[in-house]
Amino acid sequence: MKNFFLAIAIFFSLKASSQNLYFPPLIGNTWETTNPTTLGWCTERIDSLYNFLQQKNSKAFIVLKDGKIVLERYFGTFTQDSLWYWASAGKTITAYLVGKAKEQGFLSLSDSTSKYLDTGWTSCTPEQEGKITIRNQLTMTSGLDDGTGDVYCTLPSCLVYKAPAGARWAYHNAPYTLLEQVLVNATSQNINPYTQSVLKSQTGMNGLWVTVDYNNVYWSNARSMARYGLLMQNKFKWNNNLLLTDSAYIHDMLNTSQGINYAYGYLTWLNGNGSYMVPQVQLKFPGSYAPAAPIDMFAALGKNGQIVSVAPSKGLVVIRMGNEPDAGDVPFTLCDSIWQRLNYVMCNSTSPKTYMFVGTGNWTNPLNWSNQLMPPAILPAGDQIIVYPLGNNSECILNTTQTITTGAKIHVIADKKMTVTGNLILQ
Repeated sequence: MKNFFLAIAIFFSLKASSQNLYFPPLIGNTWETTNPTTLGWCTERIDSLYNFLQQKNSKAFIVLKDGKIVLERYFGTFTQDSLWYWASAGKTITAYLVGKAKEQGFLSLSDSTSKYLDTGWTSCTPEQEGKITIRNQLTMTSGLDDGTGDVYCTLPSCLVYKAPAGARWAYHNAPYTLLEQVLVNATSQNINPYTQSVLKSQTGMNGLWVTVDYNNVYWSNARSMARYGLLMQNKFKWNNNLLLTDSAYIHDMLNTSQGINYAYGYLTWLNGNGSYMVPQVQLKFPGSYAPAAPIDMFAALGKNGQIVSVAPSKGLVVIRMGNEPDAGDVPFTLCDSIWQRLNYVMCNSTSPKTYMFVGTGNWTNPLNWSNQLMPPAILPAGDQIIVYPLGNNSECILNTTQTITTGAKIHVIADKKMTVTGNLILQ
């Protein structure tokens, strides 16, 4: 009889097996395609997906399967060669550039940011400021106040102490933006030449960083965004060229990077990790920000629905560029809505299921499960269980045998209690 308590998230997941990915040539517009019919997709449903995207003010949409284009559509006057901004989706490029600079010996993630920006880049005391590191900038844990009224302002007067570095997660744009100057000072190269030398020339991407007010915004065409998604899918190896050799850095970028927001790596959003936080709100929401997407999906998400969504287990990269979809649509909800409709198009696919324990007491009591929906004894790949007993003294008691198959996940939300009196089998 096993009997233990879990205070932090636990999980077991399948790392997608290596696939034979296609990579388009570095020069030219040649890009092999795959007919969705050969994948068993319901092609008669594709128009409904395109109609939805058009209604949501989309400009470009691309789906790759194992690197080849399955769906590609442009809307209005937007074309394959048109340029558009990535907004915060470009943060993942910055994360890659920091990892490359680290690999080249220009910086260390444990370095104080003040080493590259000099002291006084914030309004904090020298001691408070000195404890903010490059890692804190990558993980959104600088401790600087994101409630001062302008989360983009990078002036010292706007960067005010709120909490010790590493103690608080907040989606604060200004500390991220300053990573550009960190890179410039560390590498002694301006950001566009450095991006060209370590990313664009190896992948065939076009694009340019442009300063807009306080922000550094990346612009490119949609296919360049797809190239970057393909690079992320293959763990930063383009064809046979390993662009980033630091496997530990890649792991931390594409997995939970801190113990506060499980849905955040290094400037990258993670799906299916049990809970998530959103910008400007200090709350943890149980579940996934895109429940219709595979649980191993990770994404670059930007203002007005700029999306690079990568699902390694499905071999899929999904790209969306465009204007603001609707007043109520944030990148999270748009990403999930796209996956809902893409699942419909992939008629042989089903959305992953999430089972949530919210009561107190035995696992086998249906009343303890949200909507009385209990997980099967053998949880199939792609599904997840979230243990989130509501109430201060609530507890989940696993009084039966539960098997978590390879590719499935189980999470116990931080500070929640689960006791195993039966058997928990992780395959």
